[in-house]
Amino acid sequence: MIERRQSCLDLAQSRGRLPSVLGAVFDRYGVVWAGSSGEGAGLDGQYRIGSITKTMTAVLVLQARDAGLLHLDDPLGRHLGEVGYAEATIRQVLSHTSGMQSEPAGPWWERHRGGDFDALAAANDGSGRVARAGELFHYSNLGYGLLGEVLVRVTGTSWRQLVVERLLIPLGMTQTSYLPRPNAQPGWSVDHFTGERRLEPLTNTGAMAPAGQLWSTVADLVLWGQFLSGARPDMLDPGSLTEMLEPVTDDYGLGVRLLTGTGGILVGHTGSMPGYLAALFVDPGSGIGAAVLANATTGVDRTQLVLDLIDGDFVDEVIEPWVPTVEVPAPVAGIPGLWFWGNTATEVRWHNGHLELHPLTPPGSPDRFALLDDGRLVGIDGYHRGETLHVVRRADGEVWHLEAATFVYTRTPYGLTEPG
Repeated sequence: MIERRQSCLDLAQSRGRLPSVLGAVFDRYGVVWAGSSGEGAGLDGQYRIGSITKTMTAVLVLQARDAGLLHLDDPLGRHLGEVGYAEATIRQVLSHTSGMQSEPAGPWWERHRGGDFDALAAANDGSGRVARAGELFHYSNLGYGLLGEVLVRVTGTSWRQLVVERLLIPLGMTQTSYLPRPNAQPGWSVDHFTGERRLEPLTNTGAMAPAGQLWSTVADLVLWGQFLSGARPDMLDPGSLTEMLEPVTDDYGLGVRLLTGTGGILVGHTGSMPGYLAALFVDPGSGIGAAVLANATTGVDRTQLVLDLIDGDFVDEVIEPWVPTVEVPAPVAGIPGLWFWGNTATEVRWHNGHLELHPLTPPGSPDRFALLDDGRLVGIDGYHRGETLHVVRRADGEVWHLEAATFVYTRTPYGLTEPG
């Protein structure tokens, strides 16, 4: 029998084509279970945690409120002057109900080196508003960049230093940092069709750091999860923590997401940055929670994985791990991609040394073809088992169409025409 928690990680790694994925389940006393799947995935490895950073920014704001440095109903302009969205209140920005745009104007902030606050404010004049303040939930990374500067103005201390001094040091989160450390896992983007990997940028996001800059480990996220469940009333007044965790909208409080689990509402956040995925949720009543980290841009439903890890169980299943493609073999070159059988879309992947045909509708198991030593692709699973997949190329070597037992796959619906 295989523990279901490990099976959950193995399945996520295999189906999501994740270079590595880590998970930990914890309670108020410490780690209950921890595991990993994939390559080079030590449990002490550092990963980027993306928007889990927002929960820390939110705690800093609540601490500042409790110290009398600000009020949650202060408009941003009271602390930042004449900036775009100056009328939005701190409470609205924390809960993503300010109506401001989701992303800062300019290049994709997660992939480019960030500038200072003056540059951020100059580029975002409020013209990107999508709703009236308080009208609806609209997730805004920009808002947390502005909140970070509010903290700087009211404390006289950089956001980066506040995180270290007021959160990381008191909690003993020694493996959480602003920039990656030598043991940090590389961030990968995995090609959808070939399975080849590409390194993602490891940017310093500058003024946008309060929205998603930090790096951490599963062990440190456990400490943060325990904090969110009320383990450290000396760091944040229990009443303020309760206020933070109460719903403002259906699934968001003040800087935290609310997730419905089998035992009730969990609080925490998901996180993503180029090359990384993360999630941390905890039941504030029982203190039971889970954290997951992965180093791929896409590939896994993080909230579902957290819920699966918390539930636990045992299954009798062995899962084939996904192995990144180093190079697509020459006989397969040009084949991976989107194809059509008549008007039915099929994606063709090179996966773990086999060619897989996945019909996009309806869902079902893929047809798999093995590449034989003689260069032929022969079906080993699915409807085409035993059949040869014939690869018809044009004179210049480009793949024209695929054919298996009268099934003809073309790049466009009904697209078989004589090559020019």
